[in-house]
Amino acid sequence: MHTLPPLLSGFVPIWALSAAGYAVGRSGLLGPQAESVLGGFVFNVAMPAALFTMVAGTPLGTFANMSMIAFAAGTALACLLGFAVSRWIFGRGLPDQAIGGMAAGYVNSANLGIPVAVQILGDASFVAPVLLFQVLLVTPVILTALDAGTAGTAGAGAGGRWGERGAVRMLLLPLRTPVILGTALGCAVSATGWRLPVALGHSVELLGNAGVPTALITLGMSLHGRRPATGIAIRAEVGATVLIKTLVQPLAAFAVGSLVLHLPAHQLFAVVILSALPSAQNVFIYARQYELSTALARDAVMFSTLLSMGTLSAAAWALGPGHT
Repeated sequence: MHTLPPLLSGFVPIWALSAAGYAVGRSGLLGPQAESVLGGFVFNVAMPAALFTMVAGTPLGTFANMSMIAFAAGTALACLLGFAVSRWIFGRGLPDQAIGGMAAGYVNSANLGIPVAVQILGDASFVAPVLLFQVLLVTPVILTALDAGTAGTAGAGAGGRWGERGAVRMLLLPLRTPVILGTALGCAVSATGWRLPVALGHSVELLGNAGVPTALITLGMSLHGRRPATGIAIRAEVGATVLIKTLVQPLAAFAVGSLVLHLPAHQLFAVVILSALPSAQNVFIYARQYELSTALARDAVMFSTLLSMGTLSAAAWALGPGHT
C-alpha cells in the first residue's frame, strides 16, 4: 500500500475540507447566508471553546523559554512588516492593517502545526507554547486593533451601540469578544489548577473540535465565485504578505535563535519549522467577522499554505538531523 509523504499528509485535511467547502458553496446546499452563519459560529462559539480547552489544559509557564524568544521575535517582525506594508505602501485603514499584520505573522499552529511537528520534529511539545503565545499575546493585540478600527460595530460585538470610548472600550473588549473571553477563562482555570467536571469538560472539548473543520469549510465556501484577487494592488499586497510569512518570518527566527540566543540545534530546528508554517485560517475568519474585505486573508492563507510545503521541506533539509 502506498502512503503519502509525511509532510504532505499534514496538508491533506486543509485541502480536503476547503475543497468540501467549495463544493458546498457551489451547490448552494446550505443557502445564501451559510458562509456568514458558519463564520459567526466559528468566531463566537467554536473557537472560544477550543481556546478555553487548550489554554486551561496547558501550564502557563510552558511558553517561558529561550526558544519562544526566537519565535516571538520572528512573529513580531513579520506582523510589523505586514502592518507597515498595508499601511504605508497600500494605504489601508487600521482594521485592514491588523489583518495584513496577522496574515504575515500568525502561523497555523493548531490543525497544521501539530501534524507537521509530529512528522518533521518527532515531537509536538513545542506547539503548545506557540499556541499560548499567539492566543495570549498576539490575538488580543489584533482584536484590539480590529475593534478600535471598526468601532465595535461588526458582528464580533456591538459595543458601539452603547457609546463606549477609549479606555472603557478596551476594558470591555474581553466581555464583548468571545475569543478573548474564552482565552481569559482558560488562563484562570490553568492558573488555579481547577478542572471542569468531566462531562462538562468533554462537552466543551467537542464544541471546540468543531472550530477548525468549520473554519476550513467556511474558507472553501468563500472561494466559490471568487477568483484570486486580480487587481494589481491587491495581488502585490498578497505577494508581499505571503513572502513575509513564508520567508522573512522563519529567517528572522533563525537569525535570532542562532546568532543571538545560540540555541541548541534541535531547538533551533523546531523554532524555524514552526515559524515557517503558513498563515492560519483564523485570519480569514476575523476579516469575515469584522465585515472587512476577505481577499487578502483568503489568498494569503491559500498561497502561503501551498508555498510553505517548499519552505518547510527546505528547512527540514537544511536544519534537520544529519544536516546540522
